[in-house]
Amino acid sequence: QVQFVESGGGLVQPGGSLRLSCAASGFTFVSYAMTWYRQVPGKERELVATIATGGGRTNYVDSVKGRFTISRDNAKSTLYLQMNSLKPEDTAVYYCNKLPITFFTSWGQGTQVTVSS
Repeated sequence: QVQFVESGGGLVQPGGSLRLSCAASGFTFVSYAMTWYRQVPGKERELVATIATGGGRTNYVDSVKGRFTISRDNAKSTLYLQMNSLKPEDTAVYYCNKLPITFFTSWGQGTQVTVSS
């Protein structure tokens, strides 16, 4: 059974940093590109970043470019998101998943990130 356990969220002041982790299981992690999404209540889930299987290619939504870094440890089946210079508009529940995302994709519990003074 595919499972994702996100962690590392919390309350941080604007300008602060957080590092999110995602422990993946139930599939061959190294064979899949991975992604971070985020969701604010009342809005659709938004793609934040993607990373290729080997970690060499990454992509980011424009609003986080230069501030967030996605990475992966294939030996540990773990995905990371380093978030720096956080802004209040980054407040959301953050989710990880494997690509591609389809109608049938299931999601974990996510981890709450709140950026507030």
